[in-house]
Amino acid sequence: MGTTHGQFNVGGMSCSFCAESIKKAYSRTDGVEDVDVSLAHEEVLVEYDDDLLSEVEVKDTLRDLGYTIRDPDKAKRYEQQQAELADGKRRLLIAGGASIVVAALMGWMILVMGRFESASLAMDLVTLGLALGTMFGPGRYIKQKAFQSLRRRIFNQHVLLEAGAFAGLLGGLLGLFVFPSFPTVHFFAVSVFITTYHILSEYTSLIVRTRASQAVQSLLDLQPDTARRVGEDGSVEEVPLDDLDVGDRVRVKPGESIPVDGTVVEGESTVDESVATGESIPEEKAAGDEVIGGSVNETGTLLIEVTATGEDAFLNQVAREIEEARAMKPGIIQLADRVLKYFVPGVLTIAALSFLFWVVAPLAWGGGPNVQRGAFAALAILVLGYPCALGMATPLALIRGGGKAANRGILMRSGDAFQIFPDVDHIVLDKTGTITVGEPAISEVVAFDTDEVDVLTTGASAEAFSEHPLADAILEFADEQDVEYADPDDFDSVTGKGVRATVASDDVLVGKPGWLSDEGIDLSKAGDDIERLQGRGLTVSGVVRDGDLIGLIGIGDEIKADAAETIRRMRDAGITPVIITGDNERTANAVAEEVGIDRVMADVLPDEKREEIGRLQEAGHRVAMVGDGINDAPALTQADIGIAIGAGTDIAIESADIVLMGNRLGGVMDAYEIGTESYRKTRQNLVTAFAFNGVGVAAATTGLVHPVFAMLAMVLSVSAVLANSFAGQLLSGEGVNTEFAL
Repeated sequence: MGTTHGQFNVGGMSCSFCAESIKKAYSRTDGVEDVDVSLAHEEVLVEYDDDLLSEVEVKDTLRDLGYTIRDPDKAKRYEQQQAELADGKRRLLIAGGASIVVAALMGWMILVMGRFESASLAMDLVTLGLALGTMFGPGRYIKQKAFQSLRRRIFNQHVLLEAGAFAGLLGGLLGLFVFPSFPTVHFFAVSVFITTYHILSEYTSLIVRTRASQAVQSLLDLQPDTARRVGEDGSVEEVPLDDLDVGDRVRVKPGESIPVDGTVVEGESTVDESVATGESIPEEKAAGDEVIGGSVNETGTLLIEVTATGEDAFLNQVAREIEEARAMKPGIIQLADRVLKYFVPGVLTIAALSFLFWVVAPLAWGGGPNVQRGAFAALAILVLGYPCALGMATPLALIRGGGKAANRGILMRSGDAFQIFPDVDHIVLDKTGTITVGEPAISEVVAFDTDEVDVLTTGASAEAFSEHPLADAILEFADEQDVEYADPDDFDSVTGKGVRATVASDDVLVGKPGWLSDEGIDLSKAGDDIERLQGRGLTVSGVVRDGDLIGLIGIGDEIKADAAETIRRMRDAGITPVIITGDNERTANAVAEEVGIDRVMADVLPDEKREEIGRLQEAGHRVAMVGDGINDAPALTQADIGIAIGAGTDIAIESADIVLMGNRLGGVMDAYEIGTESYRKTRQNLVTAFAFNGVGVAAATTGLVHPVFAMLAMVLSVSAVLANSFAGQLLSGEGVNTEFAL
């Protein structure tokens, strides 16, 4: 017995106030030693003493607060999320319908009845019914959260919302039964509107988080559901992956995904392991070599002995890394929530003191208690105090910046990206598919005693029947250069080494220098060129005709056209660029030198990428990570800002905060500049909104502010925030693009 770690996927969190409420609740629970809450992925890690607390008691704290604990099974968890979405939509439709009816009634009062403050008894009762129906129907769950928070002395957005909602309800009831001068309909309307607003904001947040949470399931779907198990007698049966054990043997045909981690027992093939390394050039595999589940077998049939199953398998390890990175990701408290942290208890305190003042103070100058004025002051303060504009300040800046980003092909999926980007001082970039194009391409052709066209013609003719990706690169380059080549008369592929062919009665070899040397080919005249090409990180294929080496073909991953310029922009902004890659150090250094990066981390596995990001964060740096592959997903999740190349894998995109549509690397710095500008807009919006709320609350303490004027002030504050967010954008003709949000 001793310290235990509990990790829970939690439903119902919508803003950083939720995360703070959970932390406060656990901090006041005996036996809890530490807690980490990830709002972005709705996960909670609790470190507790199991001598003092059971797992059930730890979970009960979350349930008491009004949050749900989802099933650890990923498929069932997805079903629960879909059910939560359906419930959220149902609540929103009911509350939204009530809000529309109330707004219509208020408009009818003014336009048709010509009244502002009073209404008929029937209208009062209708709005009362709508207020009660909204608050105790779709809004009932908010009351549970508010009650449990108050019970633990936690003042959060739920408490303030319910204070405003009940204040509106109480004001309407006072107007209905006690003070005829009270604007009954308007007070009941407040209860309906603020409840609906909160339900809308939570539903929108739930949509975003549900879509993002499908990332791990997408990753695990890469594995096939079944495998061909080969018995000791040679018999073959197709079995579910769960039935495989370490030591079993499975057969994988060309073009199929390798179902499990294992070691090749028999056969030779090329295997696309970009699922693990992100590298575009396939690995040659033969007996004794290890293979990774989820990678793709390309050319030959392999017999593989299983070495890892279940949670020990590579894809499951990556999935676990992503989940842990989500839960442990450094928490970000939004700027608006830092303001609201003090604003909520402040508004409640001022409302209570104002009521007491107008009840007690008149006694000092010989008057009687002015209960009506005190109630009016307290209710108006709570109406004005509900931080509608404050709550909208950040989302509106996000919409403005997100729309601007969308026009440049940048998808901003997280508000945190706007908050953090101005503080980023390190940008870590994957190599393949990020700095480079991500596909094998011809970088250089070297000719000996002939010309480059002859080398390319001979090489392309020999490779015409090959299915190897490097052969595809040679043929594609020949087509681009309008080089004509013929099919070989005879062809033989030597797996992992090269090809033999007869081209126009000439014997041709194309392949690795080591294999050519073993075949007795003299490579002495090409030694310097081979070393130079390999020093640039290129894969070298020699072209031999009738026993004579006539040329070399250097194949590599082409660097993106805007890579060097993007790195320069990073340096100009005071940001340190870093390469992190699973490729070898020689290739990584060659790319780094060409684009102007000084720091290189090579031969790094997926879990090590995440660890390297964590070390930078522990050293006090704000880190953005740019990648495109499955092997980048844990690091993208761990980083303060994860940036995925849109042409990459779904798992990388779903793990990121920002997605660059297409292959252009320059979008990284475009996003940085837009994020920095949007953060400035957020602060301006908060100042504007807080000025309206602050001045309004102060004025309401006099007891002279009509609730309709309080509502108008809320409308004005929202309008001011809207104007600040979008006026310049609309005047410039950019328009407002909101597609990024979901």
